[in-house]
Amino acid sequence: MTPAVRRVDVLVVGSGPAGLAAATRLATAGLDVEVLERDQQAGGVPRHCRHGGFGTPWHPLNGPGYASRAVRAAENAGAAVRTGVTALGWADATTPALDTVGAHGHERIAARAVLLATGARERSRAARLIPGTRPAGILTTGELQQSVHLFGQYVGARAVVVGTGRIGHAAVGTLRRAGVAVAALVTDRPAAPRDLDARLRLGIPVLTRTTPAEILGSPRATGLRVRRADGRTAVLPCDTVVLTGDLAPDHDLARRGALLLDPGTRAPATDGASRTSRSGVYAIGNLAHVTWTARMAAAEGRRVGAVVLRDLGAD
Repeated sequence: MTPAVRRVDVLVVGSGPAGLAAATRLATAGLDVEVLERDQQAGGVPRHCRHGGFGTPWHPLNGPGYASRAVRAAENAGAAVRTGVTALGWADATTPALDTVGAHGHERIAARAVLLATGARERSRAARLIPGTRPAGILTTGELQQSVHLFGQYVGARAVVVGTGRIGHAAVGTLRRAGVAVAALVTDRPAAPRDLDARLRLGIPVLTRTTPAEILGSPRATGLRVRRADGRTAVLPCDTVVLTGDLAPDHDLARRGALLLDPGTRAPATDGASRTSRSGVYAIGNLAHVTWTARMAAAEGRRVGAVVLRDLGAD
């Protein structure tokens, strides 16, 4: 049975920094804007990033504070932010209308414009093709942060972090706050300034030009075998392995809509105004750019909000 169609001016899929900033800009202009979030709480990745670095130098915030402020701004502007709602797919091949499911069942929502702000995700152990056993204790950074900050779960006693850069070092901070010893940072790259800081200030070994070769242990991890660039291997004893970085766009909905994808990044291909190959559909934030900070994603959300207003003749 085909559900009744409900209509809005703009439908935003994803309630991270980009989606909320765009919704705020559009709702402020008087449009009927709805934001869909499949999680039970809006705000995107920042809501489980307890470290600082969000906000501005004059108004510093941690991740949850930043996320809460962005949600309030969108709602105060008049946008409807709905959580626990998943966009399943497109109603047809031409119009910007989505089939959704949530607590109230199946619903079809048609819009004059759809903004995809579904973000990026870290590749799992399977996607990285790391061999070995399949024990407990293998996490991505997102899973680690949610386990520690949202659910207060035990994540282990001794961890190896695979990957450095901004995300890898955020994982180190989360592990330390949870009382987990960090046995090593492993990266296939040369050492960066942050790596030297971890080594000198925190005493964490940083293994550069090194890759994971095999996960050991059952039913929980007992170690990670690593391989150096010269072929030598070693086993790092640990009960937790955190796989960081290696981001990929969360493009499932874009693929189901047959949007043209960039062959290199696999993100939706867009023009200079974030329009996709499908009329009335835009791709913003880390869905399109993968590694942008919350501040950069929010800035794009505001910019694309202005583009949508012009495209709809509402500016």
